[in-house]
Amino acid sequence: MTDRPILHEDPRSGNCYKIKLTAALLGIAIETRQYDILVGETRTPEFLANVNLNGRIPVLQIGDRFLPESNAACWYLAKGSTLVPVERFDQADMLRWMFFEQYNHEPNVATLRFWLRFVGESNLSEQQRALIPAKRIAGGDALALMNDHLQGREYFVADEPSLADISLFAYTHLAEEGGFGLENYPAICDWIDRIRALPGFIPMA
Repeated sequence: MTDRPILHEDPRSGNCYKIKLTAALLGIAIETRQYDILVGETRTPEFLANVNLNGRIPVLQIGDRFLPESNAACWYLAKGSTLVPVERFDQADMLRWMFFEQYNHEPNVATLRFWLRFVGESNLSEQQRALIPAKRIAGGDALALMNDHLQGREYFVADEPSLADISLFAYTHLAEEGGFGLENYPAICDWIDRIRALPGFIPMA
């Protein structure tokens, strides 16, 4: 990569953190542009016109091109590196866990963290409060599945750290901020320690 990538982010976001963590583990220098999603800074006409018409972050800027979606940005940074398995099935299995993170894990674990820590339960709409019990169950189910998979293995795919681990680590290690007790998932706790011990690891700001 000849241009230093620019990450348009809110540093409180796990989706943004996973991109910074990927870059750090690979020794890739990136710049950041920060926005406060709580006050609508990604919904301004300037942001919508110049960064992401969808009004969301993260967005990884490469030169004059913009790449939304956190896992796509991680893939861009990591393709050809040790964070992407060489074997074809392992590559697909890595993608399976990245899809799982976005469809089963993030909508529950990350959403509850955002609602409870940053919005505040008293500020939620009646509809949002009604969704909390179902999200608590679905998030717990996702964590239990992860914990079962990690029994007897160190990482999610091929016994080596990959983007599957980075993708899932971002919000899993913050799950207690959404009311999930990680002490109930010992294999996840051991895995979190292994990720934190990786060379180049950086904590979330």
